[in-house]
Amino acid sequence: MSAVFNFTFVPWFRSVAPYIHMHRGKTFVVAVAGEAIAAGKLPHIVQDLALIQSMGVKVVLVHGFRPQVNEQLKAKGHEARYSHGMRITDEVALDCAQEAAGQLRYEIEAAFSMGLPNTPMAGATVRVISGNFITARPVGVLDGVDFRHSGLVRKVDVAGIRRTLDHGAMVLLSPFGFSPTGEAFNLTMEEVATSVAVALQADKLVFLTEVPGIRMRATEAESEDNPIDTELPLAAAEQLLAQLPNPQQPTDTAFYLQHCVKACKAGVERSHIIPFSVDGALLLEVYVHDGIGTMVIDEKLEELREATADDVGGILQLIEPFERDGTLVKRDRTEIERDVGNYSIIEHDGVIFACAALYPYPEAKTGEMAALTVSPQSQGQGDGEKILKRVEQRARAMGLDSIFVLTTRTMHWFLKRGFVQVEPDWLPDARKRKYNWDRKSMVFVKKLS
Repeated sequence: MSAVFNFTFVPWFRSVAPYIHMHRGKTFVVAVAGEAIAAGKLPHIVQDLALIQSMGVKVVLVHGFRPQVNEQLKAKGHEARYSHGMRITDEVALDCAQEAAGQLRYEIEAAFSMGLPNTPMAGATVRVISGNFITARPVGVLDGVDFRHSGLVRKVDVAGIRRTLDHGAMVLLSPFGFSPTGEAFNLTMEEVATSVAVALQADKLVFLTEVPGIRMRATEAESEDNPIDTELPLAAAEQLLAQLPNPQQPTDTAFYLQHCVKACKAGVERSHIIPFSVDGALLLEVYVHDGIGTMVIDEKLEELREATADDVGGILQLIEPFERDGTLVKRDRTEIERDVGNYSIIEHDGVIFACAALYPYPEAKTGEMAALTVSPQSQGQGDGEKILKRVEQRARAMGLDSIFVLTTRTMHWFLKRGFVQVEPDWLPDARKRKYNWDRKSMVFVKKLS
């Protein structure tokens, strides 16, 4: 095994570990569009879901079948009919939906049963259980349109699903529901997934779809250059929805977004829209900081706060690479534990991405900002400025007139933010006695107005 592989794999695996710990025991509802299966993505999606489950996540999988039903209808010479963004399910369409659901259930269960050597499924045992977990009611007649056998979710068998998940099985749901009289109704994958996520109070609702994510401004939705918003607060998502027309097609911006908003408003903290065209999209969204698609959240996940004793390990993990390459002076655990109250941190989803400490010298009315560190994963996103402002606020609250830093490599960053260089002799006497003349750190000062 090459040294280069070791060098890249070990740091990557360590960076993923906090997310593995964080998601263990959580419940995810994953909705896979029928288009993903039609595009041949099922084997890789199944492998990723099996891997996620093996790391302690409870998974409810809801599959769509829109293109599969349309294919069955076309084979029978019957036209697919839609209204209000829903299928009008007549007798022929109902038969086609039942055939498509049965075939897809067979394919999905077969995919989870594979265990070929040298594949991610080798040695995996994934029990997949489906059943009549959804009670449905008819859509009825809307604006003069009779939707026939199309339905809406009336009730979710929460106890039954939880029992199945607690026994280590994955729950598989088709977009079908049954009335108390035994009548079958064709549902939408999106509504089933949302209703189940809300009923379970799932930790995540994930739509694996044909769209890459959400662009913040509806007026720019057609622009290929407009970046995807990886994190969309619920209020902003609601505002965007209010500007959009009622969705009719899955590629319409509001089609999946409306369900993400509904779920978040009902207590599901995070809802995701991710593209099935990207191999490993599920893993990238769940185990990488910025993800691959759009996450709608009911509150800002990032927290800027003062550190506590529980944060010592995270601070050490953050600063250690910078100590190793000489950017920061080495600090041992005992020192950080002693001074942890001096540190301010930015925590995102349980992981510390930035920190800095403030050591006051009241007699000189100044303070040292030390160990300013931003994770490579979030550099360029303004975390350094946020930490600097927090340290400045703390310094002002202490009655200090200035803050200073000692650095050998990042002088330009400080110069751009209002610091000026001074000679080491400027340092307070107590700090000057600890100055390392061999390191030859430059001293920069910023006055606090």
